[in-house]
Amino acid sequence: MLRRRGVDPLILERSPAVGDSWRRRYDRLHLNTVRWLSDLPGYRMERRTGKYPSRDAFVSYLERYGERQGLTIRFDSPVTRIDRAGDGGGWSVVLADETLSARHVVVATGYDARPLFPDWPGMYDFAGRFLHAAYYRNSESFVGEDVLVVGAGNTASDVATDLAEGAAGRVRVSIRTPPNIFPRRFFGSHAQYGAILGEPLPDLGDRIGFLVQRRIYGDLTQYGLPRPQEGMHAHFRHSGHGPMVDEGFVTMVKQGGIEVVPAVRAFDGPDVRLVDGSRIRPSCVIAATGYVRDLEPLVGRLGVLAENGCPVVHGAATAQDAPGLYFIGFVRKMSGQLLPIRGETKQIAQSVSAALKRERRSQTAPGRRPRRRTVSVAASDDAARQ
Repeated sequence: MLRRRGVDPLILERSPAVGDSWRRRYDRLHLNTVRWLSDLPGYRMERRTGKYPSRDAFVSYLERYGERQGLTIRFDSPVTRIDRAGDGGGWSVVLADETLSARHVVVATGYDARPLFPDWPGMYDFAGRFLHAAYYRNSESFVGEDVLVVGAGNTASDVATDLAEGAAGRVRVSIRTPPNIFPRRFFGSHAQYGAILGEPLPDLGDRIGFLVQRRIYGDLTQYGLPRPQEGMHAHFRHSGHGPMVDEGFVTMVKQGGIEVVPAVRAFDGPDVRLVDGSRIRPSCVIAATGYVRDLEPLVGRLGVLAENGCPVVHGAATAQDAPGLYFIGFVRKMSGQLLPIRGETKQIAQSVSAALKRERRSQTAPGRRPRRRTVSVAASDDAARQ
């Protein structure tokens, strides 16, 4: 979108390849948003990628996107921090071995930047295997294992289902808050459409959502999944977590392939203590406990972050004390994350283009020295699950 307006941005990518953070996700991963609402401006995904593109299909799309758009990308170029330029105009983008100057910087490092590990007592002394779901690939290395998956989101349900369908000996899922659960597609329509329609009227959407879940799944209380206390929209407003998208999880729970247990309280040697006072002894624990934005090292000193670590503004807006510093990909919606990113790209490009035009006019004024107008985009492929 910047290039359409005559601006050729430099993209700084910390990894060695386009889409690297997607490549490192688990094999089973698919988008939960439909193909035609998940592509980027200027190049649509081909029909052969399917209605819900797989991890590999999406990586391939990102590769083709960069090639077709002729983007200037510097790989293996992690940005360590962004500072205000010494002359008071623009920004200094600090890399390991050099510092670049830029009039405008777009931070696109992704909503899910670094795995989040809860601080459970005794977890570092756990006798079994412990890993974050970010490092799970498939069930091949869990043959015969007694696995506990911790979490109630899409990753937790996908990993647990993959293990149950694979060779794991026993699969349990520890859930603190019963989730709202929907299949990707129901009643002849895509779940994403329902999420889009429900966003303007969240209370009505929640009431309809409860009825839909009951109609599809029945009462799951006996399986450890009682009706959630909040509807999907209310829970999303409070926690930022959307509903669990079911691709075989509920079936496995009903068939006994997955056992739902209470939340984890602590670790005690080989045991995991649960909040109901019971103990279990899994051979492996997989924490599907989410990610953090990890923006503090990059821009924490600039006063542009809220308490939750997300930017105080996003899209075309910039903080009052940080003109020319943009953030994209940090808005979460029930309808998915890629759709608002598409809109933000257009808004940012329009804002940068307008700012550069104002700068050119000021540079031509009598007695004014020309100023830098480099545009730098610091990026690490967005890995947020839809």
